[in-house]
Amino acid sequence: MAKLGHAEATIQNAGDGNFIIHTREIPRDEAGELAGQIGAELDSQVEITDYYFVSGTVAARTTRNAIIAVIIAAVAMMFYIVWAFRRMPKPFRWGSCAVIAVVHNVFIIVGIFSLLGWIAGVEIDALFITGLLAVVGYSINNTVVVFDRIRENVSRHISPDFAETVNNSLIDTLGRCINTALTTLFVLLALLLFGGATIQYFVLVLLLGVIIGTYSSVCIAGQLLVVWERREWRALLPFAKRTT
Repeated sequence: MAKLGHAEATIQNAGDGNFIIHTREIPRDEAGELAGQIGAELDSQVEITDYYFVSGTVAARTTRNAIIAVIIAAVAMMFYIVWAFRRMPKPFRWGSCAVIAVVHNVFIIVGIFSLLGWIAGVEIDALFITGLLAVVGYSINNTVVVFDRIRENVSRHISPDFAETVNNSLIDTLGRCINTALTTLFVLLALLLFGGATIQYFVLVLLLGVIIGTYSSVCIAGQLLVVWERREWRALLPFAKRTT
């Protein structure tokens, strides 16, 4: 590719004699000519099976669609959790904490992929949006399991201290969350190592989502409930001044 004037090209081996080549903007007819030149250089038959052109407009539309999809999913889950926990005091609080934890997961994944794009030229596509929505669903499922155990323990009045009730509920569900995450991670690792290059980044999104989603369900969502119950929002702010 460098010899043919495309030193900027990046090449991924997709297996079975297939390769994914990323270059600067090339019209389809010129891409066909380039394939012929590559075949002549390699003394082999080269055929273009898929051709994708991603402009700045398409990239901006993909980003906008991702944001809209996540917002719609978050709002829908908010209403669902408020309805599911409607018999608990202030159910809106439960839905808000769950959505905050999910949005936290999305921000971390987008941040990691932004760094990968800057460092390694990783690009996002429609599969990235699909992966994000799958992560949102997985994360909210874990969070609802934790919240459901908190609701049960609150109904059983195991402790007058809400923080202690949440802590006991987290301990009860910790094993289940970790076991579910591990069984999912084993499958995703196999796909990441032995799957095709075309789904590599999609699987990476899911892999990161399972790890971060499990963490947020256990270490963020329940704690936010306690902070909101005690009205200790200032404790979450950096350099906040504590008062006694």
